Amino acid sequence: MLSVDEQMKVITSGVSQIVPEEELREKLRRGKPLNIKLGVDPTSPDLHLGHAVPLRKMRQFQDLGHNVTLIIGNGTALIGDPSGRDSTRPPLTEEQVEANAETYVAQAMKVLDPEKTTIVHNGDWIKPLNLGEMLGLMSKFNVARILEREDFHNRYTNGLSIALHEFIYPVLQAYDSVVVKADVEMGGNDQIFNLLAGRDLMRAEGMEPQVALTMPLLVGTDGVKKMSKSYKNYIGLTDEPADMFGKVMSIADEIVPMYYRLCSTKTIEEIEAIDAAFADGSADPYKLKRELGINIVDLYHGAGAGQKALEAFDAQFKKGEVPENVPEFPASVVEVNDEGLVYLGKLLVDLGIASSAGEARRLVDGGGVKVNGEALAPKCYNVDPTPFVAGAVVQSGKRRWARLV
Repeated sequence: MLSVDEQMKVITSGVSQIVPEEELREKLRRGKPLNIKLGVDPTSPDLHLGHAVPLRKMRQFQDLGHNVTLIIGNGTALIGDPSGRDSTRPPLTEEQVEANAETYVAQAMKVLDPEKTTIVHNGDWIKPLNLGEMLGLMSKFNVARILEREDFHNRYTNGLSIALHEFIYPVLQAYDSVVVKADVEMGGNDQIFNLLAGRDLMRAEGMEPQVALTMPLLVGTDGVKKMSKSYKNYIGLTDEPADMFGKVMSIADEIVPMYYRLCSTKTIEEIEAIDAAFADGSADPYKLKRELGINIVDLYHGAGAGQKALEAFDAQFKKGEVPENVPEFPASVVEVNDEGLVYLGKLLVDLGIASSAGEARRLVDGGGVKVNGEALAPKCYNVDPTPFVAGAVVQSGKRRWARLV
């Protein structure tokens, strides 16, 4: 096992905060594998690179020789994590949670080492709790302190609803740490209250408290907002290789170092060299994005997939198939209706491809509208939004082009 300083260099790379850092060093000095905990609520069937950020850090812990426990929150998901929200999460059924959990584990194992990962479900110990046990846990927490957390405080002061069951969420997440005897719990930097609640409960139960380690929220491809499906600025773990590569190429130059540090498999030394190149102005963002795209596609689709995706990208964008200086539009211009579809009549007008909805329909019917080189079906004006992501190119004939960014 590496020395404490060598391990800390890897562990602290890209981290938002470690509370308290000296306790982590003390745990490492004992020379025994630590139990690193990450809890995830399967609220969605599909993950994106933002979800994978803590998983990447967990993999680094595995490579350092530590034990990893991935907790699938099939119990806590029934409540819904209130962290960072200004409203109560819509409830999920147990069936929805279980279905999402299956796909979550499959996608998480693209990052984690399956042979070194312990997977547990907190519903196994949360759902059997009786009233006496629940009251015992809740008696360890103070409502006044819970109301101090930023999200609850903002909702309370603004007169927004806080459902009573939301107060229980940090209690149950803290109980997870007691059950699995966590040495370190990881989460996004919006999770710090929940992680510290775990420290408090472990201390109250006479256990050595866990260390809280938080990771930053990954900025989306737009370079502004956090990565989210709702913002349409995400790179999905299940995206096709060509789509994944194209989205990586569309990210803003200034966030390339962040993506290398949080999303790639590059070594700390390689990442530090990239940081230095950006700092002194010698970096070539385009070249680095190509290398990053290969790295990320290989990670989620297997060795060699990245190079093929690059070649497909070059065939489409570098060999004259798409002209230079194509007008660019934010991907947010793509609007999804109540049926989850995109109305081409409006989109093509918004992109400058057509002057009216009528002309847009005529172009579609004539087979003259293509997305990434694929012609849209005639007589079909409400279409699936999947192709209309950052990096997608929409064209009509040889003179009308638009790129989503």
